[in-house]
Amino acid sequence: MTTLTLQTNRIAQYWALTKPRVTQLAVFCAVIGMFLSTPDLPDWHKVVFATVGIWLLAGAAFAVNCLVEREIDSRMARTARRPMARGEITVTQTLMFSGVIGGIGMWILHELVNPLTMWLTLATFVGYAIIYTIILKPSTPQNIVIGGLSGAMPPALGWAAIANDVPMQAWILVLIIFIWTPPHFWALAMYRRDDYARSGLPMLPITHGLKFTQFHILLYTIALLATTMLPFAVGMSGLIYLASAVVLGLIFLWYAWQIYRRYTDLLARKTFTFSIIYLSLLFAALLVDHYFLFKVL
Repeated sequence: MTTLTLQTNRIAQYWALTKPRVTQLAVFCAVIGMFLSTPDLPDWHKVVFATVGIWLLAGAAFAVNCLVEREIDSRMARTARRPMARGEITVTQTLMFSGVIGGIGMWILHELVNPLTMWLTLATFVGYAIIYTIILKPSTPQNIVIGGLSGAMPPALGWAAIANDVPMQAWILVLIIFIWTPPHFWALAMYRRDDYARSGLPMLPITHGLKFTQFHILLYTIALLATTMLPFAVGMSGLIYLASAVVLGLIFLWYAWQIYRRYTDLLARKTFTFSIIYLSLLFAALLVDHYFLFKVL
């Protein structure tokens, strides 16, 4: 194996530590928050610097998550190929990598965006990497509910980056992701329940059974549909978003109802996949509506 190939493989391993697909969704929601924070187009310099800074700190948090859960990951088919689970990267290397990219991200946010965004993003890092990963996830089946706040923060981070403020509208976006997280993640946990049983983590389908989890997915999806009406109710969006939220919410509710009535692993997998598409389309519709609304006004 050539030196170039070894270096490429090493870069790929460090890249995998940041959980890029999860990071992309989080950063996407943060960018939406940036654009929603102003009726005009935001300063593109701040958009770029904030995006990079938030991405780096999110990647640092995920690297710590991989470090803490390396033994758990090694017992699960879904995560067994992660670099830490395979022993391809050492604990020291992971800590140094997380510290370096996290430190750079904090500097970028503090110096090139604003201190508020840096502190909020750092709090999110602590919430995910320490409170959720180390304390909540291994100790309670409500881990994804309680710890979901850190994963729901990206829109507030993006809003703070441009407006240097986090008003009610930003917290509504956080609330939407907070309510979305349990049905999204529990759908995954149900069809991966054998994996989670081997991991030893107290996930809801393991501790309380499938039927209990199915019912709670249905309840949270109903709550999500109601919560997504708030942007229209408070005047931060118009009919484009409202129609999109209703249609997308009813599709999600149909999936949740089908899971409740006649569960199959295939249906849970499809629900998990749709939940990601759902959130992306919902926030995209909010953005389109935002600029259409201000253009009309």
